[in-house]
Amino acid sequence: MIHLEHLNLVVRNIPKALTFYQAIFPHWQVRGGGESTWYGVERNWVHFGDDYQYLTFNDDGNADNRDLSGHQVGLAHFAYATDDLDGVISRLQAAGYEIAKPGMDDPYRRNVYFIDPDGYEVEFVEYLTDIPALRNRYDQ
Repeated sequence: MIHLEHLNLVVRNIPKALTFYQAIFPHWQVRGGGESTWYGVERNWVHFGDDYQYLTFNDDGNADNRDLSGHQVGLAHFAYATDDLDGVISRLQAAGYEIAKPGMDDPYRRNVYFIDPDGYEVEFVEYLTDIPALRNRYDQ
């Protein structure tokens, strides 16, 4: 068995990042944090998550994230599956964030995309079936 344990994100402002991700994961908490040096640059960091997975935020970001409409190498987006897409949308909108782009029209899943305060695109998907062949189908 293998699973994703954490993502390590470089951000400009940890409290702003936490506001966004706490709206998504109200049951998560800051698990720890500290100070470190990364290639000669001082930074603060925190681990935000639960007992099994988390996000690391490092506050040494000093430039814009990649242009999501461009074709530069880098992270395009990352995604979380949820069983309550409307709840995620409501919590993010209550925190001041709007849907960046709607997902595709599909009878077996719903999805939306939001942009976090540092320009990372985050997708949320709710599957409407447990049948893998339908959940994972791709119509060309």
